[in-house]
Amino acid sequence: MNRTARLYALVEDLRAVAPRPLTVAALATRFEISTRTVQRDLQTLLETGVPVRSIPGRGGGWSIDPEMTLPPIRLTADEASALITALAAADASTPYVGAARTAAQKIAASMTGPASAAAQELAARIVTLPTRSDCEVRTAVEQALANNLVLRLSYTDAAGHESDRVVEPAGLLTADGRWYLIAWCRTRRAGRGFRLDRIAAAAPTSEQAQPHNLTELLLGSAAVGAVRPTALTSLRPPPRESD
Repeated sequence: MNRTARLYALVEDLRAVAPRPLTVAALATRFEISTRTVQRDLQTLLETGVPVRSIPGRGGGWSIDPEMTLPPIRLTADEASALITALAAADASTPYVGAARTAAQKIAASMTGPASAAAQELAARIVTLPTRSDCEVRTAVEQALANNLVLRLSYTDAAGHESDRVVEPAGLLTADGRWYLIAWCRTRRAGRGFRLDRIAAAAPTSEQAQPHNLTELLLGSAAVGAVRPTALTSLRPPPRESD
């Protein structure tokens, strides 16, 4: 078993018994490798962000949080290279750029040999022009979307007019290299798009936002014809059959 396959298998073995721990000795026996190799593999998982942890003392060992991980996905070398390249192209203004970068690091760390070298060489050929980005604003928008929270904004529109808004986030739109927060604006009592690089300040509240249909909020706007990425189509739940 090569190292990449073994790292996947280590995670799966830890997930299978979680939250109970497995000892290094047990893992070494399971994979027919030395305890030093097991320790090195576990350290690699730690450094790439996999939520494994060491539990000291009698009855201890290594464990993983199953709710913080996904089952391993078997990627081909071409698929892994494509993902690393796409993630490497995310610039500072891209939502979830922090998670994208750590994901790229995890994929790269799992690859070995010629496939790893090819992926890194391809990623090195991707360059981006720096853009204005406020990390605090982006993080606030991400938190509001992930937790469905009402968001307070200080916004400057295309004409340079500044205003404070209270909005209920519905989703994100990307167009012509720009990112927009699509939300129900309580101030305007209508759906609005807020360009992320024009948001001067943003803070999620503790109030839960009402659900809003992203497609409906885009009706009547320049983005009425917006479509979801083809790759995400299969993730949508099937329509319910009528009674």
